[in-house]
Amino acid sequence: QVQLVESGGGLVQAGGSLRLSCAASGGIFRINAAGWYRQAPGEQRRLVASIFSTGTTNYADAVQGRFTISKDGAKDTIYLQMNSLKPDDTAVYYCYLDAWVGQPPEFSSSWGQGTQVTVSS
Repeated sequence: QVQLVESGGGLVQAGGSLRLSCAASGGIFRINAAGWYRQAPGEQRRLVASIFSTGTTNYADAVQGRFTISKDGAKDTIYLQMNSLKPDDTAVYYCYLDAWVGQPPEFSSSWGQGTQVTVSS
């Protein structure tokens, strides 16, 4: 069973930076896609950024140019570098992973437990 452990959230002033990490474990054969969603109080969960096995990345318009998603295949870890943070970026950030897991490999979708990011003005 895949486990995702997120870290790196916290409190930062507007204009500051944070880097989120999502470490995956549990017999991962190959990552197909991974990314980050966020959910602010009273709002629905929204996609922030995604990265695919090809290396292709996608970003929400709200974070384009400020956030960068990357992955370390050797460590099965996904990162989200967040720069020029704004109060509107305040939310719980969740990582997700679509991967082939186990032997024989089976497709699995997993979510992390979430990490709080708070940006003060």
